[in-house]
Amino acid sequence: MNSSNPIFPDAKVQSQTTPGLYIVATPIGNMRDITLRALDLLQLADKVLAEDTRQTRKLLDHYNIKADLTAYHDHNVAKMLPRVMDWLEEGHIIVQVSDAGTPLVSDPGYKLVQAAISAGHDVVAVPGASAPLAALVSAGLPSDRFLFAGFLPNKSAARRSTLIELMSIKATLIFFESPNRVTESLKNMKAVMGERNAVIAREITKKYEEVRRGSLTELIDSCEQDAPRGEIVVLVGPPAAPKLWTPAEVDAALKEKLPELGAKRASAEVAELSGWAKRNVYQRAILLS
Repeated sequence: MNSSNPIFPDAKVQSQTTPGLYIVATPIGNMRDITLRALDLLQLADKVLAEDTRQTRKLLDHYNIKADLTAYHDHNVAKMLPRVMDWLEEGHIIVQVSDAGTPLVSDPGYKLVQAAISAGHDVVAVPGASAPLAALVSAGLPSDRFLFAGFLPNKSAARRSTLIELMSIKATLIFFESPNRVTESLKNMKAVMGERNAVIAREITKKYEEVRRGSLTELIDSCEQDAPRGEIVVLVGPPAAPKLWTPAEVDAALKEKLPELGAKRASAEVAELSGWAKRNVYQRAILLS
C-alpha cells in the first residue's frame, strides 16, 4: 500500500471496512469517473471479481492498484459461486465490478448477490457511474418516472412484441442498443408506439460522446444519414396524455354502447377511452338510460 498517495485508504478506513460483498461501480469511459471510496475498496479487497480481468486490469494499473483479480461472469458461475461463498465464509472483503459502470445492470452478479444475502453476509452497494442514468439526466425527457428495459431482442418480431408490452407505461423508457440494430429498433418503436420524443446517447463520457435529440422520425433519418457507433443508450419519452373527450363525444359513445352493454360496462369502456372519471361517465349513462 502506498500510504503517501491520498487515494489509498488510511488506517481508519481499513478498520471501518468489514468483511462482505461490495458491488462497486467503475468508470464507463472517463477514468476519473470513479469515487474515492471505490478506489479504497479496490485497494483493500482480498479478492476483486471482474467480468473481464483484462478490462479491470487497465483501471487498476491506471491507479497503481495491485489487486487479486478473479474472473466472474455468466459462463463460470457454476464453478465460481461456491468458491466465492467460501471466501465470504472465511471473512474476506470481496469486491465485484463489471467491465464498466454499475454491476448487475445488464451484467452478471445477481445470483451471487442473492446467495450472499441468503447466507447472511453483508452486501454493500458502492454507487458511481451508470450509463442509463447519465443518459437520462442529459436527455431532456421526463425523469420523474423511468424504466430501464435493457437490450431489446435481436429479431424484429420479438422486439415489436416487447415494445407492445412497454408502450402503455407512463414513463421514459431506457434501452441499451448496438450500432448495427439501432435504426431498425427505432423503426420498430415508431411502428408500435407512434411518434414520440426520443434521444440517442452514445459513447457517454468518452472522446466521441454525442447526444441526438428529436422525434423518432427525426432520429431514424439521422441514423440513416450518419449511423451512430460505439456504446449506445436509447431513451423514448412517455406516451402523450390522451385528449379529453367533450361531453357530446362521451354521450355519443354511451348511446352506441348502452343497448348492448348496459350502464356499468358501457361506462367503464367509455371512461377508458375518453379520459373521463368512471363515476362521471356512469352518471351520464344513468341519465341517458
